[in-house]
Amino acid sequence: MSPKKRGRPVEENPKNIRLDIRVTKEELKILDDYCERTGVKRPQGLRDGIKALEKM
Repeated sequence: MSPKKRGRPVEENPKNIRLDIRVTKEELKILDDYCERTGVKRPQGLRDGIKALEKM
């Protein structure tokens, strides 16, 4: 029998890079409005924006 590993399972693509940015009040309002409409939190809203840039 193999020993059991403890802790959370390892992800295939871990989110281990931290990104700190400064935004204006207007940019924050745009992000918050998007997050409220789609029901996601700010980090996911930013990831959605980055993925939208990839599709351009």
